[in-house]
Amino acid sequence: MTSSRRRWSIGRALDGFFFVFAGVAAIWLAYLSLTQSFSLGWGGVLMAVAFWALLAYLALPRLHRILTAIYVPDYFMGRTRTSDGLLGDPVNLALQGSRENVEAVMAAAGWIPADPVSLRSSWRIVVSTLRRRSYPRAPVSPLFLFGRMQDLAYQQEVAGSPAQRHHVRLWKCPDGWLLPGGRRVDWLAAGTFDRAVGLSLFTLQVTHRIDADTDIERDHIVASVRGVPGVEVDVIRDFATGYHSRNGGGDSISTDGDLPIIDVSAVRPPASTGVTAR
Repeated sequence: MTSSRRRWSIGRALDGFFFVFAGVAAIWLAYLSLTQSFSLGWGGVLMAVAFWALLAYLALPRLHRILTAIYVPDYFMGRTRTSDGLLGDPVNLALQGSRENVEAVMAAAGWIPADPVSLRSSWRIVVSTLRRRSYPRAPVSPLFLFGRMQDLAYQQEVAGSPAQRHHVRLWKCPDGWLLPGGRRVDWLAAGTFDRAVGLSLFTLQVTHRIDADTDIERDHIVASVRGVPGVEVDVIRDFATGYHSRNGGGDSISTDGDLPIIDVSAVRPPASTGVTAR
């Protein structure tokens, strides 16, 4: 009886009512703004674009931050989070070794470091996409793990197209942190394949859309580094429950839940390259 009273309390009912009401009101406001804007001619078109920008880059991200701070648990669950707090791409790789080791093996395997996100790099990727020109160091959007954005990001373009690419983000694990089950690793990573440019389902922002089968990209990354001398790969089977879900951009994702652990601790950069740890 007690749990039943809690579940149907007045506070919960009011909370649910206002949550639904706010969502319906937001949708109605968007509909009115859109229809009224186009009735004003070209000025209305500009108003509609301005409204979309405010909605996609200000209102919806703020709403997501508030809601996810309340409802999304703040502990490791095998998923990254977006800057808006939404669950992002699955964590599907782990590595053992120093930053120097990781940089050396990624370079040897043909992966290119992504530029940091800035106004200049963001504008360049827009221009490259529109003109269909190659941008091998195009930035990747920030995803968060352990309360911070990725420490390293790498990519491989496909046929010189900035709209399609292999990419992987890596986070250094906190000192003393253990995987569920007790195994120690130095890095966690999330690898996905960008298949096209589109709009986010949840925020309406312009973003890359990823391929749903994230295991294909995970296995591509493992295959690319396995041939580097000194690399060893172990796999934790069924590390996470296989699931079908969506990432922070609204793209469907699926995985079998296996977690490859790539040991790169024996890989060193050639002395002649002058590569040093940062």
